[in-house]
Amino acid sequence: MSDTTERPIRTFHPRRGRMSGRHAEAMTDIWPVYGLTVLDGDRTPLDLSGLFGREAPKVLEIGFGMGDTTATMAAADPGRDYLAVEVHTPGIGNLLALIGEQRLTNVRVALGDAMELVRKLPMGSLDAVHAFFPDPWPKARHHKRRLIRPANVALLRDRLRPGGTLHCATDWAHYAAAMAETLDADPGLTNPHDGFAARPAHRPETKFERRGVTSGREIFDLIYRRN
Repeated sequence: MSDTTERPIRTFHPRRGRMSGRHAEAMTDIWPVYGLTVLDGDRTPLDLSGLFGREAPKVLEIGFGMGDTTATMAAADPGRDYLAVEVHTPGIGNLLALIGEQRLTNVRVALGDAMELVRKLPMGSLDAVHAFFPDPWPKARHHKRRLIRPANVALLRDRLRPGGTLHCATDWAHYAAAMAETLDADPGLTNPHDGFAARPAHRPETKFERRGVTSGREIFDLIYRRN
């Protein structure tokens, strides 16, 4: 019998890399308390209050890279909890190390497919979703792999509380335009800004972003609110 189950389209390349001793130590010491693995196909609902040990607004960080931005935002925003998901293992190790060094208690780190994680979250459970500089998949034949596409946006929107925000950023002009078109078309989202938004003070400038600016690329922030 053939397998007719539709497999989700990946929005990322699985990436592995060598971890430093600092990262490996964080994986040993901090991962058991602050980490979770996202298993493909596992739809067991995730208890966010139980995960963080408190009732507080929740922010989902998709693709946090090396985690410096996530750690900075979480440290400046102790009243909210940050659930950060990534597939790059050195980045996982680095964020865990930052959690330990900065004694952050409002961050949890997930390893795996972000959209698989989203499917485990209760409806209306998030205060914000951040997707900063996702892979632009610039080749036309790969556009179906982009994170910000209609089906994914609908899932992300449904996990936001009314009034919650979906905040994206990119340094690829064509992707920015595609993002805006997709987000504008979602009936459950509203853009309170006149087109693209200025980078808000709470979003730190990333190393990746600075490299883009140095290369002459414009940075685009898109901030939408759930109706």
